[in-house]
Amino acid sequence: MTQPTSIPSVKPAPKFKNRRRLSRELAVQGIYQWRQAQGEVRDIIAQLHETKIFARADKTYFEDLLNGALEHALELQTHIQPCLDRQLTELSPVEYSILLLGAYELVHHPEIPYRAIINEAIELAKSYGGTDGHRYVNGVLDKLATALRIAETGMSTSSKKK
Repeated sequence: MTQPTSIPSVKPAPKFKNRRRLSRELAVQGIYQWRQAQGEVRDIIAQLHETKIFARADKTYFEDLLNGALEHALELQTHIQPCLDRQLTELSPVEYSILLLGAYELVHHPEIPYRAIINEAIELAKSYGGTDGHRYVNGVLDKLATALRIAETGMSTSSKKK
């Protein structure tokens, strides 16, 4: 008897995702849900606790990311908007969620290198976003990192425009 074959996925999943990456995936899902349904954060967290990947995620980091991004959403949006070519409200919910998460990490987690934050956001956009969403997320977060982490990026926004 032959074994049934499975249909290959369009984007093969990596064989291993670290705990922080899983935490970021959950946080993006939570931000997305918050933006779309305006639910209570504690209810969103409780719902995400029941997902299959939650057991493998860094629970403390996930809750920090989700609570922090939502608690500081207005502040983060003021940082993000100048880096956009359109209004924040015109972004897809996935891009918005990834950018809010990336902005939170850039502002509130200076111990994480900005390049790692941008790379993680790009991977999230490749997995969950539109066809070229990862390029857009990359460009926006690169501008944001240049504005927020001048010492780390080695350039100011005025020197980058040249």
